[in-house]
Amino acid sequence: MLQGIIITYLKKHEDLRGWLAEIYRSDEIPSTQNPTMAYVSLTLPGVSRGPHEHLEQSDFFCFLGLSRFRVYFWDNRPESSTYRRHETFETPEGALMAVNVPPKIVHGYKNIGAAPGLVLNFPNRLYRDKFKKGKVDEIRYENLANSIFKID
Repeated sequence: MLQGIIITYLKKHEDLRGWLAEIYRSDEIPSTQNPTMAYVSLTLPGVSRGPHEHLEQSDFFCFLGLSRFRVYFWDNRPESSTYRRHETFETPEGALMAVNVPPKIVHGYKNIGAAPGLVLNFPNRLYRDKFKKGKVDEIRYENLANSIFKID
């Protein structure tokens, strides 16, 4: 796996009411990547999000196990021991997974399941900075014709 990527299978604590899973703990990821905000997205079957990268922001995705996803990473950090490597993995059926993506790793995902999929994200930077008045920290590659970053 690329240097700095953290993938965690989340443990379900089940009882008669249903289940609970800890998604995020500040003692389990680097303090520089602790979340600052949160959002949820629904991705339809066959649909991709990304690829894109952030220069300063870390993303902390939680795949909720309602569908299956193929997740893509390209290391775009010249100082990294895994520079220019590409990794892909698939979330198992029904698995709750957390994926921490540090800055400068190009990333994206595709819903490869039959059902809509819910994904939570807990980035460590505010979208467009305080009060949504700043620049978005995002370089998008999905619409560039000659991009080496492709989601299939």
